[in-house]
Amino acid sequence: MCSSDLQGYYVPGLNGFLKLGISDLMNDYKITGGVRITGDLNGSEYYLSYENLKKRLDKQFVFYRSSIAGVNSQLENTRSRVHQILFRLNWPFSEVSALRATMSYRNDRTIYLASEPITLLKKDTIQNWISPKIEYVFDNTISTGLNLYNGTRLKVFGEYFNQVDNRNKDMFVVGADVRHYLKVHRQIIWANRFAASKSFGSEKIIYFMGGTDSWWNSSFDNSIPIDFSQNYAYQALATPMRGFDQNIRNGSTFALVNSELRIPIFTYLLNYPVKSDFLRNFQAVAFTDIGTAWNGADPYDTTSTLNSSTIIYPPFTISLYYQREPIVAGYGFGIRSRVLGYFMKLDWAWGYEDGVRKPQKFYFSISLDF
Repeated sequence: MCSSDLQGYYVPGLNGFLKLGISDLMNDYKITGGVRITGDLNGSEYYLSYENLKKRLDKQFVFYRSSIAGVNSQLENTRSRVHQILFRLNWPFSEVSALRATMSYRNDRTIYLASEPITLLKKDTIQNWISPKIEYVFDNTISTGLNLYNGTRLKVFGEYFNQVDNRNKDMFVVGADVRHYLKVHRQIIWANRFAASKSFGSEKIIYFMGGTDSWWNSSFDNSIPIDFSQNYAYQALATPMRGFDQNIRNGSTFALVNSELRIPIFTYLLNYPVKSDFLRNFQAVAFTDIGTAWNGADPYDTTSTLNSSTIIYPPFTISLYYQREPIVAGYGFGIRSRVLGYFMKLDWAWGYEDGVRKPQKFYFSISLDF
């Protein structure tokens, strides 16, 4: 993906996923495979994993393939194919902490479909990447229910990308994700999270902040400008930031704080086991999200696209500079439960930007919280 192809974050929508796995009696060796097919049959994903857990040093091999059809910024019909091979080592220091190292090779191919004479003559775009990654993980959490934990979990990581076809193209990514779950009273949990990441080098990742993970019928805010001079290679979501559409802020760096009070109403109020899966996992949630994404040294850089614009009116070129508050916040409430095996979430949120409260937004998503 090049910067000029950015038209919003791709959301696969409704799809089906099938996963199968086998292991030996002692769980020393595991083989897992899966396939995902989109509802419109325009995309698919496959993966196969082999794990050797017999000794202290865990080893894993993973093969991944995806194929997605779409339209680029030139309104050309394309199909993007990704093939990736990963080799991962995991050295546990204790039952709750470990150091992981991963080496991966990735092949990206963009195929221009022969839907018109121009694309018929276009050659495929191919990129090959190698990527070493190292991460430290800590997790002493104890599950007290679905989407409910006690304890702390964190991950700190660094990753390097180098394009084999062009040695001048590289990318560094560093980041952290820290989560703490505090027991307030009985089953009531106060969950807090801090996440941040930064990409730098000749290629970068663009982080789109806003919305939630697996947001059904998501929307993208095209009013927030994108700095195409940054030469973005990949894109990612910085979520949750409820109260806004995707792209309320964007950039090669993001920082985000989330806080949620999770109340499993029926299991908290009733003094006997709840048989109904829906009622047992039913939760009311109050939340606050605060964060931003930016390019440059800091979020308040006046030269960023968020705080500047250029008007071309021949023979004049006018540059405007102004200060917009880069940090945004959202707050609200929601309900969750498991229906037909899926954890479904309904959220009502209000965004707060530049000292102004935004109208209420509704979110429906199918995924667990952080």
